[in-house]
Amino acid sequence: MREVIRLGIILLIISAVAAAVLAYTNEITKEPIEQQVLQANIEARKSILEDASEFEEISHDQFENYTGVSEVYRGIKNGETVGFTIKTNPEGYGGPIEVTVGIRIDGTISGISIGNHSETPGLGAKISEESFKNQYVGKNTAQELSVIKSGTPKDNEIQAISGATITSDAVTAGVNTAVKLFNEKLNK
Repeated sequence: MREVIRLGIILLIISAVAAAVLAYTNEITKEPIEQQVLQANIEARKSILEDASEFEEISHDQFENYTGVSEVYRGIKNGETVGFTIKTNPEGYGGPIEVTVGIRIDGTISGISIGNHSETPGLGAKISEESFKNQYVGKNTAQELSVIKSGTPKDNEIQAISGATITSDAVTAGVNTAVKLFNEKLNK
């Protein structure tokens, strides 16, 4: 009986020390991780709305009724609005996908950026490849986009990644959410 109690106390001490070390490590790394995420978001905005020299965050109450929209920025150059970046979080095959969409003031998509996601490596993860993302560039916001599995895409169509249609649909749904917000609230 004494041996069981002694082993229990030793296990308790080891667990307490491990928890303290993990808590300390978490506290030390929290700010650098937040800074890296912030910098990655800035780089994503710059890469998809290259016309802008600065970005101004738009108040959350402007888009709170749009499900899946997490942030909106106005792209500015020489004091003039040149477009918007809209971050959405559609649900993909492996979970939420962070999709940031750049839309020029003339209503064309200037690019998309894929952030955090848990899609299948080698299949759904291909959404991060330029060949997939570039399909959205130049698309007009006048029409909703749709995904096709085969054939030549028309003006409002995106070619799905083979074997990852759910993921392709999710990214397109995120882009369509951004387009809807742009058309209904931002392009006024």
